[in-house]
Amino acid sequence: MLASLNIRDLAVVESLNLAFAKGFTVLTGETGAGKSILLTALGLALGGRADSGYVRPGCSRADISLEFDLGDAPEARSWLEQSELAEDDTCIVRRVIGQDGRSKAFINNRPATLQALQELSENLVEIHGQHAHLHLLHRGEQRRLLDESLENPSLLEQTGELYRQWQAVRDELATLIDSAKGLSARQDLLRYQIEELELHDIASLDYAALNEEHTRQANVEKILSVAQSQLEQLYEGEQHSVNALLVAALHALSDLARYAPEVKEITGLLSEMQIEVKEAGYLLRRLVDKLEIDPARLEWLEQRLGVIHQLARKHQISPQELPRHLEQLRLELNGIEHSSGKIAELNAALERITADYHHVAAQLSALRKTAAGSVQARISETIRALGMPQGEFIIDLATATAQEPKPSGLDQVEFRISANPGLPPRPLGKVASGGELSRISLAIQVVAMHAKTVPTLIFDEVDAGIGGRVAEIVGQKLRALGQDRQVLCVTHLPQVAAQAHHHLVVEKLSSADRTVSRVRVLGPLERQHEIARMLGGIKITKQTLAHAEEMLRWAQ
Repeated sequence: MLASLNIRDLAVVESLNLAFAKGFTVLTGETGAGKSILLTALGLALGGRADSGYVRPGCSRADISLEFDLGDAPEARSWLEQSELAEDDTCIVRRVIGQDGRSKAFINNRPATLQALQELSENLVEIHGQHAHLHLLHRGEQRRLLDESLENPSLLEQTGELYRQWQAVRDELATLIDSAKGLSARQDLLRYQIEELELHDIASLDYAALNEEHTRQANVEKILSVAQSQLEQLYEGEQHSVNALLVAALHALSDLARYAPEVKEITGLLSEMQIEVKEAGYLLRRLVDKLEIDPARLEWLEQRLGVIHQLARKHQISPQELPRHLEQLRLELNGIEHSSGKIAELNAALERITADYHHVAAQLSALRKTAAGSVQARISETIRALGMPQGEFIIDLATATAQEPKPSGLDQVEFRISANPGLPPRPLGKVASGGELSRISLAIQVVAMHAKTVPTLIFDEVDAGIGGRVAEIVGQKLRALGQDRQVLCVTHLPQVAAQAHHHLVVEKLSSADRTVSRVRVLGPLERQHEIARMLGGIKITKQTLAHAEEMLRWAQ
């Protein structure tokens, strides 16, 4: 349950520390006192959309934190453990909103995403706003409310999962069939391109080696001329070659070594140089002997490179990429040739998933029919107690067996109401007045609550449009809900407020330069005066106070 709420610098709230108790708690106050800002704070702390307008003027940020006791929230505790965010038996949720509109969220003092905050809040708090009765007119909301009472909700999850599988296979199949329409022409083109590339042996192409050989063959005369000339100068010239000069120098210096020993180091260096020159000469000779002018080979190389460059331009790639491009074309052709088999495989999968879907959807429909009978009986009983003594609530369930899969099954759910005997039931929006719709909405919510495990329920003026005896019964229903969970309700009705276990009042305090709202927990005497204020007008009389005291006494 919600144990405490802490607000700092949020709109008209400067600072607020509020503790909550189990049972049914009401929140009252004059119109405009700031009751809605507390619900806004709860919504923001639980992952609602934030903007800079929530920050109190003149402040750098708004800070909201909630503390929950997890003793009655096993699902929330399990979520925290799975997310590695659990700490003892409590959970602290915090939201900070800056002047720039950006916000930060924390769960147990660790940063969290808004999605994580929203997932956690679904297991902690459920808020029913002022306009819940308007949402009730939508078919989707009606189906959702019915599904909340299902004994086996896993069937709904299975239906949704099978729908997602069906949708994925259907989309893949449609894409494949669409692409297959132009595949015949593409297949012919691919075969031609592959045959052409294979004809020129592109698979074994080594473009770098081919280009290197062509460069050598095109310059073989120059290579031979320069190599022969340098061979003469380095090694093969008898008198003036580098080798001959080094031999003469070694001979002359070797005689000096007898007189100057340090000359040995010089002769050693010259000896190494002679060996290197000799090795270079051998390599040049090998090159000269190996090379030969081959016009036929050069012509073949030029033709080969010409074909390769032509193919590269044709396919708009570089010559080096041709072998890999050939492999890609082969893979694409193979995929097209096997697409008919893939289409047959996907068709079989689609039929199998569709059959599974209809099997599970049929079970879901049967479960909904069983739940609808029980739920409509309990809601009918509740709306009769809420001032519609002849009211009959009907849940109309229509199943389209031949329809293609839908995310939530094949059932169309419609809520109908008959306000008077002898009149056929009609859709809510066509027969219910605003006040009746509010009562029906409240009846549905009260009945639906019994199937839920959320420990804290918050109602924001859901009793609008009713009064008198009906308002007192609404208060009794909310008090009954508060027997085994925490119920918070914002209300303007004294009949509802009198039924509460705990009473909070919101007050607005204004001075020349600022306006703030505060919340107080009322004691017995203060509570009597607040109920009297809600009952009376400008002046609270002894009779009004006596009436308030009587209402509180009867409620207890």
